[in-house]
Amino acid sequence: MQYALYYWTGIQGRGEFVRLALEDASADYVDMARVHGDAVMQPFLDGHSEGAQPFAPPFLKAGRQVIAQVAAILDFLGPTLDLVPQAASRRMQALQLQLTIADLVAEVHDTHHPIAASKYYEDQKTEARARAAAMRDKRLPKFLGYFEQVLKANGGRHPLREHSYVDLSLFQLLSGLDYMFPRRMQALWPTLPLLRALKDRVEQRPGIAVYLASERRLPFNTNGIFRHYPELDSDR
Repeated sequence: MQYALYYWTGIQGRGEFVRLALEDASADYVDMARVHGDAVMQPFLDGHSEGAQPFAPPFLKAGRQVIAQVAAILDFLGPTLDLVPQAASRRMQALQLQLTIADLVAEVHDTHHPIAASKYYEDQKTEARARAAAMRDKRLPKFLGYFEQVLKANGGRHPLREHSYVDLSLFQLLSGLDYMFPRRMQALWPTLPLLRALKDRVEQRPGIAVYLASERRLPFNTNGIFRHYPELDSDR
């Protein structure tokens, strides 16, 4: 089956979590907005196309099905792309971990947009400084410490004891945090040896290595979720 992925052009954001799964599995897919422009998404967002109406991208079209929300898309793709264990209990665990990643991604976004997503970062810089301090001091150690514990409890290499879309999503999360908070992550890495090793292993997977070296992989930038503003970073 050929999949159609819909996500904004030029933005390194939530769509990348889906793209990594498709690339890792060498799936046949078309990045629709990159081929046809962002306007190709509007009929879906307006409810004028077949399938369930998505609230916002990313969303995936598979046959007549339209699936939105990163966690739901990956739960849908996982069995077909062999990116999740077959047991229902393990698939549920994968979804739980993915939703926890989504919680942190939402907090990452709100770090540089603490008042409103509709306002420019420059209009909320004072509030962002306070939010970033709390993120660096409390939230990052809490979330990343949790994922480190999950890895340790499951043998140290994979959160689900075998490769899954959760590994790929953790790679994207950690890569984004490394870009956004380089000083803070440099201080945290010694406490996260299993996560650091997982990130390195995913980066070396054949499909991922080819993708990261290609033009399809957009660099992190200040239009996405993971944004580097030096004034928001610190080693503590």
